[in-house]
Amino acid sequence: MRKGIGRWIGIGLTLLGLAWALPAMAADVIINGAGATFPYPLYSKWFYEYSNSHPGLKFNYQSIGSGGGVKQITAGTIDFGATDAPMTEDELAKLPGPIFHIPTAIGAVAVVYNLEGVQSGLKLTPDILVDIYYGRITRWSDRRIVSLNPGVKLPSTDIVVAHRSDGSGTTDIFTNYLSAVSTEWRAKIGRGKSVNWPVGLGGKGNEGVAGVVKQTPGAIGYVELAYAMQNKMKTAALRNKEGNFVVPSLESTSAAAAGAAKSMPADFRLTLVDAPGKDSYGICGLTWLLIYKEQRDEAKGKAIVSFLKWAIRDGQKMNAPLLYAPIPKPVVEMVDKTIRQINFKGKSLY
Repeated sequence: MRKGIGRWIGIGLTLLGLAWALPAMAADVIINGAGATFPYPLYSKWFYEYSNSHPGLKFNYQSIGSGGGVKQITAGTIDFGATDAPMTEDELAKLPGPIFHIPTAIGAVAVVYNLEGVQSGLKLTPDILVDIYYGRITRWSDRRIVSLNPGVKLPSTDIVVAHRSDGSGTTDIFTNYLSAVSTEWRAKIGRGKSVNWPVGLGGKGNEGVAGVVKQTPGAIGYVELAYAMQNKMKTAALRNKEGNFVVPSLESTSAAAAGAAKSMPADFRLTLVDAPGKDSYGICGLTWLLIYKEQRDEAKGKAIVSFLKWAIRDGQKMNAPLLYAPIPKPVVEMVDKTIRQINFKGKSLY
């Protein structure tokens, strides 16, 4: 009896010893991010596809607007931020360490409207769009809009202006465009993630603005192109620098982005609004992931670097189906060199 008990104790101790010898099972790595709603349709696809092929890695991304993304990455409460507005020098000065702007896609901001009987074909010029957002043009039957759209039966409906209520990179791109085409707007209202709008109703996120426009007869607003298409919203054609009326599309976004590789600065903080080119759409912009150069957590840092390497190459194949222009190949090589600098305690995580 004692021999039997001793044998079982021996087996138990052996198994226990084996258990101690086995490596601990790796826990899930959860990458937390927050920020821009502009690229959310693309990022959702990326995170889903990448996590599926990398068991144990999870992404938690909160689509709260670029302003929120900048605030949270500055406070260090997330592992990466996302923004459609490059951080300003004042914002960069508040960071605890150097940060990289990693460009991920080029998108268009569509001017959307809700007008009964006007399904498509609405044309707007930069000066008319500025005056609508100033509150100077208040009815769709205004002579300036009517003369620009012969053959289009425009109602005498009041114009209801919709804009973002949260800090937004989409707003930064839109107001950057208004500032580029109007010296008065630039001087009095300016460009920013948040501005003091002269008129209008606010909506939170691209979803909120899309909701205001869809539910309000006579409304006009601005949303990321993918939201406009997904919600089957009517989009206006804008007169570009060359005098052509162009609707937002993958093709017109790519045309606006064509010069990006030639003029891309080392920190990737480039504006694309009011770009030259006969086929270019005027309201386009880059969107970026904000990544600290020096990572606080080695496992998370390695996962982020691995994801970024995938995103700037394989991930770019998913851009076009979601109506984002891919990053030009010469810029991809520049980005790759930047990713190699991301480190943990001085050691590259590439």
